[in-house]
Amino acid sequence: MTQVLRNTPPDADEDTQILNTIERWVARELKPIVREYDHEDRYPHQIVEQMKELGLFGATISPEYGGLGLSSTTYAKIVMSISSVWMSITGIINSHLILALAIEKFGTPQQKAQWLPKLAMGEIRGGLALTEPDAGTDLQGIRMTAKRDGDHYVINGTKTWITNGAEGSCFAMLVKTNPVAQPRYNGMSLFIAPKKEGFTVGRRLPKLGYKSIDTAELVFEDYRLSADHLIGGVEGRGFFQATGGLELGRINVASRGVGIAEGALKLAADYAQVRKTFGKPICEHQAIQLKLGEMATRARAARLLTLDAAQAFDRGERCDMEAGMAKYFASEAALENAIEGMRIHGAYGYSKEYDIERLYRDAPLTCIGEGTNEMQRIIISKQLIKRNPAA
Repeated sequence: MTQVLRNTPPDADEDTQILNTIERWVARELKPIVREYDHEDRYPHQIVEQMKELGLFGATISPEYGGLGLSSTTYAKIVMSISSVWMSITGIINSHLILALAIEKFGTPQQKAQWLPKLAMGEIRGGLALTEPDAGTDLQGIRMTAKRDGDHYVINGTKTWITNGAEGSCFAMLVKTNPVAQPRYNGMSLFIAPKKEGFTVGRRLPKLGYKSIDTAELVFEDYRLSADHLIGGVEGRGFFQATGGLELGRINVASRGVGIAEGALKLAADYAQVRKTFGKPICEHQAIQLKLGEMATRARAARLLTLDAAQAFDRGERCDMEAGMAKYFASEAALENAIEGMRIHGAYGYSKEYDIERLYRDAPLTCIGEGTNEMQRIIISKQLIKRNPAA
């Protein structure tokens, strides 16, 4: 079995050893099965168990709660490595870790002690329940309500496009505790929402790509939660608690984009060296060389932007601009490299017998998830002006 990350010797180059362990796991456990699982849209239960053993469900959770306490930079590199072969399964841990981050950053001491150790071990599988049928990028437009009833809240509404919605067991759920508050974000609160009576999983959403991971609707009908499930114990702070986790989420999506961009580059470069036309490998034709040169540059630039954002996050700096830049550029690099990789493969790129078609289907999600790229450019522009006022 793959070496468990928790057992990394303290005197070793921890970052390198962790990444080497992940790379061996990806090559031995993921690469042989990814095509079959993707085509069948089969959930990888045995891979999830291996991820628990590796400690990935506690990757960024502090060691005092049983996590690995990895930096965002190391976590980003792990996501890049996995996504170069099988992007979908990084979604299993991403929203899980955003739930954990919200609890660790904003939760009460009791909430941290109760929830974080179980999240770190993967005993509780987490997710992030923000999006609703009429509220995605505009989070302040959510309609789900939580009404106080003594020591409990009664919650009603629907969430949609929730990763881990079917297989997960607990969610960071954004609701309105004061629907008439102005500005709207002052009436929003974030709850720890485990599955129980009043909480049902609706339909699983069929997708173009991002297969082998569940994306579902969640329906809440008179769902009762005790008040100690309100993150931080104070109403009206949920909007900022939720969006605070999106920086890490966008670094994760950027890392997925890097993985896809690098994966597409490798597949294209390998294929170009064995496929021959006009008596020589196609990598010797200038048209292919131009494509490979652009692909390599995009992948490298995406990696550097993403690591820059992750390092800013690790320093505790505000990094919504850096995370937005990384997410925007890396996701577009993923999409462009997947398309160009498919073109280099020619007709075989359109066949399900080659892995490039999976990257082509997976890449567009990175341009949408954790905030559309149009929104990222607006965030970048606003932060640019705010940080650089005219003299």
